[in-house]
Amino acid sequence: MSLISTDKVTYEYIIRDKNGSVEGINRAVDEVDMTVEQGEFIAILGSNGSGKSTLAKHFNALLLPLEGTVYIDGYDTADSDHLWDIRQTTGMVFQNPDNQIIGTLVEEDVAFGPENMGVKSKEIKERVKNSLESVGMEKYRYKSPSKLSGGQKQRIAIAGVLAMKPKCIVLDESTAMLDPAGRKEVLNAVMELNRKDKITVILITHFMEEVINADKVYVIDKGKICMSGPPRLIFSNAEILKEIGLSVPYATLLSNELRKRGIPLRDGIVSNEELAGNICQLLQTI
Repeated sequence: MSLISTDKVTYEYIIRDKNGSVEGINRAVDEVDMTVEQGEFIAILGSNGSGKSTLAKHFNALLLPLEGTVYIDGYDTADSDHLWDIRQTTGMVFQNPDNQIIGTLVEEDVAFGPENMGVKSKEIKERVKNSLESVGMEKYRYKSPSKLSGGQKQRIAIAGVLAMKPKCIVLDESTAMLDPAGRKEVLNAVMELNRKDKITVILITHFMEEVINADKVYVIDKGKICMSGPPRLIFSNAEILKEIGLSVPYATLLSNELRKRGIPLRDGIVSNEELAGNICQLLQTI
């Protein structure tokens, strides 16, 4: 049984004018089928307005499909009797960490979720400690979140989700407001959780470089999944990505241009490290 599966999921927004009158319907998610297995690192790519964030909210039952079905660990998200089972299985981390952080101290914020789940005090302390250590923030336990950088705040938000012991973390544009250093900081923490603790990760993003280590990438456009597969396969379709407002990692773009100019670089390069390594190999043959 897959951890997450969707069957022809459709969701629509009503578009209203400034007076509240209905202007039309926006089909934000259009008959989406996908599966996510336990321990996978899945990326969902799409330009602004593609429907990727709307889809993400279905994985935590924040939204329910107009048509179709979403199953989370075997539970139908439309079954209100299992709402808390679903939300304990899939934790959400949103774009702005300030909207998720409510404690005056880091440890208070991380403890908030388990406290509301009725976890005993002794276990909460252990969960707080373990969660902060998992994202490299244990030394900030007694600090005020307001004194932290954007990347540090986002790692605290992730720790708060981890303290509830989910099987899956969904990061909905969670690095969009961060600078490159902050994005790298958060992604490294998430990838470590995926590798070390086998926590399923679903990364919603429009930054190409963030998905090169994913097991599988889904590309969504106008509410539909238009491509899916491993990163190298997705980025080999640069022209299709360009048509829907996306690009490819800079290393892929540069290696493609160099090949056009006659430099025999190998196909399918997606990272700076691969590009540098291939160039070094060529230089050794000169």
